[in-house]
Order: sequence, then structure tokens, then C-alpha cells
Amino acid sequence: MTVRRLLVLGTLLTGFAMVAAAPAAAEITVGVAVPRTGPYVAVGEQVLRGVQAAARDANARGGLDGQTIVLDVQDDSCDSNQAVGVANHYVQANVRLVVGHVCSNASLAASDVYAAHGIVMITAASVAAKLTDRSLPTIFRVSGRDDDQGKLSAAILAERFRDRRIAILNDLSPASRQLAAATKDNLNRIGVNEALFTAFQASDADDAALADRLKAAGIDVVYYGGDASEMGRLVRIAAERGFRPQWFGTSAIATPDFAKIAGGASNGVLMTFYLDPSRKPEAQSVVAAFKTQGIDADGSMIYGYAALQVLVAAGNFAQSTDAAAIAKALHSERFDTVLGTVGFDAKGDITAQGYVLYVWRDGNFTPAKGN
Repeated sequence: MTVRRLLVLGTLLTGFAMVAAAPAAAEITVGVAVPRTGPYVAVGEQVLRGVQAAARDANARGGLDGQTIVLDVQDDSCDSNQAVGVANHYVQANVRLVVGHVCSNASLAASDVYAAHGIVMITAASVAAKLTDRSLPTIFRVSGRDDDQGKLSAAILAERFRDRRIAILNDLSPASRQLAAATKDNLNRIGVNEALFTAFQASDADDAALADRLKAAGIDVVYYGGDASEMGRLVRIAAERGFRPQWFGTSAIATPDFAKIAGGASNGVLMTFYLDPSRKPEAQSVVAAFKTQGIDADGSMIYGYAALQVLVAAGNFAQSTDAAAIAKALHSERFDTVLGTVGFDAKGDITAQGYVLYVWRDGNFTPAKGN
């Protein structure tokens, strides 16, 4: 072999060695725990779409502390036991950052696992006060709290319907019970007593019986903290039976599914929900990007975006992907997000504006007058 061929061969071998030795692009896995089965699929899809968009945008800007974000999406079906299983999956997979869960019961159950292993969890939709009242150092939320929602609901009922016969319902689910109890307690403190406070088992037959019972009792206003499917069904069945009170729902019905199920009876239904971030200047580029895909950035979609966005911002501030460093930054700093400039208090609650009142019209909800 000639000297020239030896030099060429040596150069090629060196090149191959450099390629083989070159490190793969660094990646960081973020867990996304949402219901992909069960009654809250619509909300889970909203959160997931928001997280996916935030991951795409963050990766286009360099990722999280220079690492490409990869999502590990798991279905908890809004079930407490399944949520614990998802949490343990993330522990075993060494996933240190999680966006989730959606339902409060799932977040409460899984958060104990995350806290015990130093995993940062940030929920886009869980409202149970207990979730953050325990002040677990790695547990956060970008959504509001149910006690704040209960205070607003009670204030609205007292202001607008003090002299009307008010019924407060729950369907025995944890979130529905908590919202009903918080609203009742706050309403009674204001000096207004409801005409009826009752629980029922959600089903078509029971919905019809309940509608007849409410009508016979002369109820004028019905407050109910059920999910979009159940409230939509109850509102529709009640209207079909000639009962059309003023319905008052919660953030659980902030999805187009409610209007699809309730039909025309959804018009005029009131609802408390977080301040609509899609109207904020900070969210307009994200809203526009969704529009190009034929998607309306409604419900919890922007909150899903914000949940991942703030994790990335905290990691980039700390110049670290370490969960403890990110949790410390979340507690101590403020970040520019689609929700505006926000921080988190010692409990892990976000400093963004809380709930406002909306009204449903023609399949969409908009801020109510006098809000």
C-alpha cells in the first residue's frame, strides 16, 4: 500500500472514529399525565395539545437547558389508583419533571409519590385546595383553587339570585362534592341559605327524576359542579321535561363538549373559569399558531402550554435540568408566560389572576356582563 493510500485510509478511519465518538443529542424526558380514557378525555386532550405545542416551541429555541424535550404521555383516566401507577412508572423511568394530572383526585394521589421522590409535578387543571395546602416543595399548579372558585360562585349567587330559590347539587365525585361544599359554606357565611342541597347518582334515569324533583320544589337557580358530559346531559334532559332554571356550572364544563351535549339548552348557562388567557396579549402568538392548525385554543389548552412553559423557563433560569433546582427557581422567581408574568407562592399556587364569570351562547362561552 502506498503512503498516499495509508494517509487517506488513516483520515477515513479518524473520521469514522469521530462520528462514533460524537455524543448523541442530549434529551430530557418530561412526563405528561392526562386522562385519555373516561369522562374527562376532552380536558385531557386540551392539556396535552397545549403541552405538545409548548414542547415544540421550546425545542425550537434550544430546549430545556440545552436539552431536547421528549414527552412521555401516560393515561391516568382520572382514576386515583391509575394515577399512582403512572407516578410509579415515572419514578422507575427516572422522569423528574411531570405535567399533570388533570383531575384533583388523581393529582392528590400521585403527588405523594412525586413528593417522596423529589419529582416536580405541575398541574394545569387540578383545583383541590388540599393539593397545595400541604406545601409539598415540588408540587405546583397553574390553575386556580376550588375554594377560590367556591367564594366567587357564592358571591355571584348572593349578588344576583339572593331572593331566588337556589339548589346546590353534587354527583358524589370528589371534585363535585368539594365545589358544592365550598359554595354552600361561603353562601351561608354571606347570609344566604339555599333551598336544597343534595347529592345524586349521575345517570339518564336519575337526571330525569332529579329534574322533576327540582321543578316540583320551585327551584329557580341550580348550581352544580359536575363534568361537561353530566351537566350537559342534565341541562338537556331538564329542558326536555319543561324545566329551565338558571344553571350555574364550574370550570369542569369549560369544553365544547358541554354545549354539544346540552344543545340549545346550554344558552345562558353561567360558569366560573380561570381568566381566559387566549385573550391576553402574551398568548396571541400561541393562539394564532393553533388557529393555523384549525384548532381553537380554548378551555385548558393554554394552561397546558403554560405548565410546560414555566418548567422550561425555571430550568433555563437555573441552568439545570435538576428537579430540586427547578423547584427552587419556581418558588423564588417570576417568569414571562402565556398567562403573563407569574410566580408561585410557598404552597405552589400560581400568582396569576383567578376565576371570573362566563356565560354560554351559541356553543361558546364568553365573559359575562358586569364581570
